[in-house]
Amino acid sequence: MQPLEWTEADDLAVDTARILAADAVEKVGNGHPGSAISLAPVAYLLYQKVMRHDPTNTDWVGRDRFILSIGHSSLTQYVQLYLGGFGLELEDLKALRTWGAKTPGHPEYGHTAGVEITTGPLGQGLASATGFAYAQRYERGLFDPDAAAGDSPFDHYTYVLAGDGDIQEGVTSEAASLAGHQQLGNLIAIYDANQISIEDDIDVAFSEDVAKRYEAYGWQVLDVDWRAGGAYKEDVHALYDAIAAAQTETSKPTLIILHTIIGWPSPSKQNTGGIHGAKLGGDELAGLKRAVGFDPEQTFVVSEATIAHTRALTERAAEDVAVWQEKFDAWAAKNPERYQLFKRLEARELPAGALEALPKFEAGTAVATRAASGKVLGALGAIMPELWGGSADLAGSNNTTIAGAASFIPAEHSTGTWQGNEYGRTLHFGIREHAMGAILNGIQLHGKTRAYGGTFLQFADYMRPAVRLAALMNIPSVFVWTHDSLALGEDGPTHQPVEHLTALRAIPNLAIVRPADANEVAIAWHETLLRHAGPVGLALSRQNLPVFERGATEASDTELASAEGVRRGAYVLAEAQGGTPELILIATGSEVEIALGARERLQSEGIPTRVVSAPCLEWFEEQDAAYRESVLPKDVTARVSVEAGLALSWYKYLGVRGRAVSVEEFGASADNVTLFEKYGLTVDNVVAKAKESLDA
Repeated sequence: MQPLEWTEADDLAVDTARILAADAVEKVGNGHPGSAISLAPVAYLLYQKVMRHDPTNTDWVGRDRFILSIGHSSLTQYVQLYLGGFGLELEDLKALRTWGAKTPGHPEYGHTAGVEITTGPLGQGLASATGFAYAQRYERGLFDPDAAAGDSPFDHYTYVLAGDGDIQEGVTSEAASLAGHQQLGNLIAIYDANQISIEDDIDVAFSEDVAKRYEAYGWQVLDVDWRAGGAYKEDVHALYDAIAAAQTETSKPTLIILHTIIGWPSPSKQNTGGIHGAKLGGDELAGLKRAVGFDPEQTFVVSEATIAHTRALTERAAEDVAVWQEKFDAWAAKNPERYQLFKRLEARELPAGALEALPKFEAGTAVATRAASGKVLGALGAIMPELWGGSADLAGSNNTTIAGAASFIPAEHSTGTWQGNEYGRTLHFGIREHAMGAILNGIQLHGKTRAYGGTFLQFADYMRPAVRLAALMNIPSVFVWTHDSLALGEDGPTHQPVEHLTALRAIPNLAIVRPADANEVAIAWHETLLRHAGPVGLALSRQNLPVFERGATEASDTELASAEGVRRGAYVLAEAQGGTPELILIATGSEVEIALGARERLQSEGIPTRVVSAPCLEWFEEQDAAYRESVLPKDVTARVSVEAGLALSWYKYLGVRGRAVSVEEFGASADNVTLFEKYGLTVDNVVAKAKESLDA
C-alpha cells in the first residue's frame, strides 16, 4: 500500500460519519449507535484509503470484499456507502429501520447496493468470510493459476469488521480453525475489542486470551491499542500499518485486535452498555456534537466540502478499475479457453451436454440415493470445473467426493488418503457442520462457482442458522443431507431424523428435495444447478432403493412417468388403472416404493389409485394452479401421504378425508426393515389408511 495521507478533511469526514450515525438512530428512536460512532475512523479508513472497489459498480469482479460481521452496527457501513457515493443518499440515512428503506436494521444482501452479505446473527459474517476467501482462491485456480501472487486480476482481499459477540459465537471458532488450516492469507479481520455488549462489560462472561486462541488456529495476530498510554487516541496510521502488514502475510489469515472505546467521544455514555443498543438522548447527543465541533441544534449536517472530498473516491476508483481492466484484458487474450469459462459462469449457464452427461440408472437394480448422488457428481464434475464440495468428515457416507479430484488444502496437509493442493476441489470441513454452512454461503456470495457440503440429515440442526440465512439471502447454496430417515438403522434415535424434513420445510425459500430413486436424483441435481435463487437441501437415503422402470414421458395406467417430473416438485408417477382415480397416494423418497406396492394391492381390489411422487413441495408450490390441480385434483378427496417423518408437512394436501402414514415419535436402534415394520411404514398400513380415507 502507498503511505497513508490523512488530512483535516479526513478528520472532518470521520466526525461527520459519527454524527450521522447518532442522528439516524435518534430520529428513528432505536438502533445501535455506539459502535458506529467509535468505528467511524476504521470504516472510513477501509472505504476511502484501503479497499479497491468502485462506487459506480458494486458488482465489479476486481473489488475487495467487505463484510460487516457486527451487523447490528449497520450504520458503520451505511454511512460510508453514503459518503463514498455507492447509491445511498442522506434521505436513506434519515429513513433508517423504516418500511421500504434501503437502510434496514441490519445489512441485507440484495437490498442495499454494496452489501456483500446479510449479517445480524453474530458470527455468521466472520464465518462466511472464510467462504469468500475459499472462493477467491478456488476461482484464481480456475482462471489464472500460474500468475505470481498479487499479479492476477483475480487477486483481492476479504476484509471483515467483527466485534466481541462475533468472537464469542461458536461458529467463528469452527470457521477460524479452518481458515488457519487453509492458510488464507487473503482474509483480514479487524476485531473491535471494545469490551462492551448488551449486558455491559463482557468480563462478566468472557475473559479468554483471544490472541493466543487465534494464533493457535494458525492466524497472524496483530494488536493496535487506541486505549494505551492513558489518553485515548484514534491512531489511524497504526491501524493502516497493521493492515499493510496483514497484506504482506500470504500464508496466514490475519486478525487485527483493535482496542477501542465504544461510543467515543460521547461525554457520559461512552464505554458503557447504555450506548450499545439505544439512542443517545438529547443531552448526550448534544454533548457528542459539541465534542467534535458540530452545532447541537442541527441534525444530519454534511458540508459540501466533505461530500465532495469523500465522493472523490469515484475518481480514484476509476483509476484502479482502468489498471485492473488492462490486466484482465491481457489475461483474457492470453487465456481464451479460460475466458470462455469465465463468461459462461458470468452468464450462470451450465456447459453444453450437462443433461446428456447425467448417468442413467438401470431399472430393476437397487441404488441408495446417496450413492446415486455421488455418481451424478462424478459425471457432472467431469464437465463442470466450477462444481466443488465435500462434507463434514463424512465423505464416504455422504458420497460427496468427485472421483479423481484433489483436495482443497495446502499440499503440506495431504495425507495417505487425500492428496491436495491449494486449487483442489474436494472440501474437507472436519466435524464443523455450522461452519460448513456458513462457508458454503460465503462461496456462493463471492460468485461464479457452485459448491456443496454434506452431512447426515440429523445434523442439519447444527447448521440451521446458516441454512436460514441462505434462504433469507435467496442464494443457491446446496446442502447434501444423507441418512434421511429411520432406515439408517442401528445407530438409533440420536441419528435418526424424524422432525427434520418438516422443520426444514418450515424455512421460507428453502427447497427440500427427497428423491425416490436414482434417476430422480440425477434430475434433482440438474435442476438444482439450473437454479440460482434460494438454497436446496437434498435428502438422500442410506439404504438401497429400487430403480423404477419408467416410460419416456408422462405416466399412463401401465407405465411410470419419466423422472423429468422432479423439476415440477411433484408429479403423477403411476396413474390409476380403470378410469378416474378414486384415491391418491403421495410419497417421497424411500416411501414411494411402499406407495407403489400399496397401489398394486388396491388396484387388485378394484380401487383406481394414483401415486404421486413429491420430492420437493416447494418446487410444486411454484407451479401454476392448473398443473397442481392436474396432479392433485380437488374432487379426489381420498388421499394418503407416506413419509418417514412427521406428518405436519402434509395436512394441507390431505384435506378432511386424508390420512397420513408417518412417524410421530423418536426412533430406535434396529435394522431398517424392522424399523419400517414397527413404525407402520408398510404396504399393509398404507392400504389400511387408504381404506380409512375412502370410508371417511
